[in-house]
Amino acid sequence: MQIGIFAKTFAGSDPLNVLASVRQSGFATTQFNLACAGLPSMPDSISLGVISAIKTASKQTRVSLAALSGTYNMAHPDKAVRDSGLRQLTVVIEAAAALSIPLVTLCTGSRNAADHWAHHPDNADPSAWADMATEMAKALAIAEQHGIDLGIEPEQANIVTSANDAVRLIAEMGSKHLRIVLDPANLFELATKDEARKIVADAVETSAGHIAMAHAKDRHADGRFATAGQGVIDFADFVDRLKATGFDGPLVTHGLSAEEAPGVAALLKGLT
Repeated sequence: MQIGIFAKTFAGSDPLNVLASVRQSGFATTQFNLACAGLPSMPDSISLGVISAIKTASKQTRVSLAALSGTYNMAHPDKAVRDSGLRQLTVVIEAAAALSIPLVTLCTGSRNAADHWAHHPDNADPSAWADMATEMAKALAIAEQHGIDLGIEPEQANIVTSANDAVRLIAEMGSKHLRIVLDPANLFELATKDEARKIVADAVETSAGHIAMAHAKDRHADGRFATAGQGVIDFADFVDRLKATGFDGPLVTHGLSAEEAPGVAALLKGLT
């Protein structure tokens, strides 16, 4: 596995400085965000100069770009907002292709109009799934044109809440370009260590063969997110189970401070 970190963990809008911080903290790959190049995360356009600067930074720092963030609310109640997000996603997918980044990460969204990471009771309504699936089909058509995979992450507050939901969506879409980003801390809200281990183990088994990337974020027993290694997630067991499925892709940490990054890099390297 390749040990990585969210580029946005480190402050700055110069890709060379950001990726240098990634390397100096002990990571060889990153999930990149265009905010680290001085743009909105979901821009309306990207200049050739920005693409060139990101390429140069990756080469000079020897930090590979495992994924590019393309998150917007794919279940927003307003179709006009979804349409705008899809236009911006097209720009991100084109940038990923230009940068030879194999994966663009998505958010399956929420009926919460103010925050696509926040729960809404209407998320369970079949119409929410239908709108998200329609959006996903459009996104996949664009991604397939460029040879890019799209990564969906089960999240408790989103439409796709579980590994079972993710596999269901992959089957509905019928595309090999739709993959799973598996973050163990997003598979539950409250759990003991034993309960968390079982939930994560079941999710890895269900997702086997579909996982493009794993995340390394943790949760405290009271539900608060935590830095990897400080909560109830058994990362040794998680990594072992990923290996048992044949997964050998990027394991990317986030939800931590820049100061914590070297320690987490050492932890994850010791497990892989």
